[in-house]
Amino acid sequence: MGVAGSGKSTVAHGLAARLGWPMAEGDEFHSVENIAKMASGHPLTDDDRWPWLDRIVEWTAQQDRAGHCTLVTCSALRRAYRDRLRTAPGRTVFVHLVGSADVVADRLAHRTDHFMPSSLLPSQLATLEPLGSDEDGFSIDIEQDVDEVLDSIVDALSTNPQLLKGCAE
Repeated sequence: MGVAGSGKSTVAHGLAARLGWPMAEGDEFHSVENIAKMASGHPLTDDDRWPWLDRIVEWTAQQDRAGHCTLVTCSALRRAYRDRLRTAPGRTVFVHLVGSADVVADRLAHRTDHFMPSSLLPSQLATLEPLGSDEDGFSIDIEQDVDEVLDSIVDALSTNPQLLKGCAE
């Protein structure tokens, strides 16, 4: 989880390669209308997000029924969105990719292959509710290289096996 430009896709692809788990890009579950809205510089509303989150939950549920642990990229900026994602069967663990606004803005300024403009970063930062102490998950500093981020996540998962309870390795 994290704001646009925090590295969710890069990290998820790296974790999928290391862990051998199926992964999905959360953006692929957005409606055409949501993508057009964001591409035109308008932030999504909760009403825009609920069906998107439900599609992610359904994909996760399908994977769970097939016996797979999964990885999904998703901003999950608010606790209410994470609560919705947690309705999927199995255990949902969040990895919050955290970095300074300057680092994220710089990444967004250099990104050319995404529909979301950097002008929406302030609205994402304003919406962001960090993980609560009672939520399954942890935060990782993105101001290190990708391999260090991946190592940190794998370390956190291996030293906290309760986070993977029920998940085949």
